[in-house]
Amino acid sequence: MEQPIWNFKQEPFEEPLDETGRNLRAYFDWMNDEKMQQYSPEWTDEQLMAWDGNFREDGNLKTLCCERDVDIVEYRQVLEQAIEYRDRVRPLLRW
Repeated sequence: MEQPIWNFKQEPFEEPLDETGRNLRAYFDWMNDEKMQQYSPEWTDEQLMAWDGNFREDGNLKTLCCERDVDIVEYRQVLEQAIEYRDRVRPLLRW
């Protein structure tokens, strides 16, 4: 399996990251860039969950090997950080 071109997981962050935080950032490293660019901050939580397609009925992200659940608030916050990261590094990548 080819590694993603993104390395958001390794970006320095002010807050300490637990295993779940690192896994969520890696989740976004694997997300298709075209899909990520479709995101709108105006979406409702329900629209965001439908767009991703990987949420459980209880409103938490389906994740493997995580210490805790990822709710929509954390998901949205980290997604927006991932988008900012990609916008910053995209011009530096050699496609």
